[in-house]
Amino acid sequence: MMEKKSPFDLVSDDSDHRFSHHNIHKNCFTDSNSFAYRRIMNEWKFLAKHLPDFIHVKAYEHRIDLLRAVIIGSPGTPYQDGLFFFDIALPEDYPFSPPKIHYISFGYRLNPNLYPAGTVCVGLPNTWNWKGKKFQSWTPATTLLAVLLSIQAMVLNEKPLFNNPAYSVSDYSRLESKARAYNGAVFVLTCCSALCLIQKPPKNFEGFVREHFRERGHVLLAACKEYANGRVRDGHYGYNSNNNNVIEVTESFQKLLRSAYGSMFKKFLECGASLEGFVAELEVEVPVQEKRSNGGKGIFKKAMGKIKQVLG
Repeated sequence: MMEKKSPFDLVSDDSDHRFSHHNIHKNCFTDSNSFAYRRIMNEWKFLAKHLPDFIHVKAYEHRIDLLRAVIIGSPGTPYQDGLFFFDIALPEDYPFSPPKIHYISFGYRLNPNLYPAGTVCVGLPNTWNWKGKKFQSWTPATTLLAVLLSIQAMVLNEKPLFNNPAYSVSDYSRLESKARAYNGAVFVLTCCSALCLIQKPPKNFEGFVREHFRERGHVLLAACKEYANGRVRDGHYGYNSNNNNVIEVTESFQKLLRSAYGSMFKKFLECGASLEGFVAELEVEVPVQEKRSNGGKGIFKKAMGKIKQVLG
């Protein structure tokens, strides 16, 4: 079993942090009497006391303006049991200005709010911009925990297509096929991210990444099988596994899943996972004929390209 550890911890090595060269000589972060310093110390205490099990944060002993957080994908979403890392930098006038947040993306676009370059668009840190309109919701009373919870609940959700303001969740019945195709591609890219994290884990999280996939890798493998056999709706794999009325999937999607499954199987074994009941290659129960996907073709092509990158 994964060793139970506090979700908040102090570390010293910030060498691979996105913002390690920002604010290096700002006195407000070393002067214990400054407002920013005192606020950050209070944030640390609040995080140490209130962080949920699905969010882990490491702060830096000698760079109190920097933090690194990981969010574990929630059940019922295409992100389930994936790991999503964010580098955070606090400004010198914190909390009167919002933090900077960078998503460690490995170049993947697996959400309308998370860009390949690492940009994070979400309301609380004042980074959400749609057609020139910027949504302002940060106030000095907002906590870092509130920001992380908003990402977990509002960004990494069960219908991520509708994070794009061009679509309305009220139109779900009309866009169900498109949303389902988007979820499938998002799941594949979540698997790609898992492979990248095992190969190159963020500093200070090496053990965490290995332990997580040792204990939870089988969930991703099981999800691959359920997606490939059309038993997934809105991120709930196994949703109707006892029902013959499955969703048809394309051969191209199954091909993506086979590649992801095979690579993850090998990597999870390297992490020490016990994969009893699983085989090295994805089992597809009912072959399907290739057909055009309603709204998902483009993102499937991109996902295939990403898998090829991961597999070399």
